[in-house]
Amino acid sequence: MSDEIIAEVRAIKDAIGAEFNYDLRALFDEIKQGESELQAKGIRLVAPPLDPVNLPTTALQRTRFKMSGTSRQGLDKLEI
Repeated sequence: MSDEIIAEVRAIKDAIGAEFNYDLRALFDEIKQGESELQAKGIRLVAPPLDPVNLPTTALQRTRFKMSGTSRQGLDKLEI
């Protein structure tokens, strides 16, 4: 990664921290409120796995997205 990317990520992190006065509880509450709003719109959120030991190792497989059905090839079947 370049220093430019790292600087941008750190700036974003600092901006989010400042927005919530570096209060993790306030940030958590905002995230939960956002999840509630998504669910109210009918978007299904998939809970994190209970057994992280058996998680797949690629970044795409570690997301909270779930493919409907058994096929993993059709991204049009992606559920949030």
